[in-house]
Amino acid sequence: MAKAAGKDRASTKAVARYVRISPLKVQQVISLIRGKDAEDAVAILKFTPKAAARVISKVLNSAIANAEKNLRIGRNRLYVSEAYVDQGPTLKRIRPRAMGRAYRIRKRSSHITVKVTEKED
Repeated sequence: MAKAAGKDRASTKAVARYVRISPLKVQQVISLIRGKDAEDAVAILKFTPKAAARVISKVLNSAIANAEKNLRIGRNRLYVSEAYVDQGPTLKRIRPRAMGRAYRIRKRSSHITVKVTEKED
């Protein structure tokens, strides 16, 4: 019987919840690191000129630290196996407009998840 792919390898994850950046903006940056080596992903995020890159970098470094401390895996043996963003709660605000009208402003938030897994030999 064949094993399911990825089930026998050690992996850890890190999650940042209620981040005040729109999920669409985070998704643009998170697609850059999905499937990359952990060290390459850190370098990519370091030079990405988007606000979301800083937050994703913190989550990625946390996931790497979790793997190093809990599973005793070196950072050169890790890769980003999963990276995704979910929509968090939306803050609804009102913006005054001309002639007594009001427009709704939606301040969106995100839940960012990054999972790192040990490479196969």
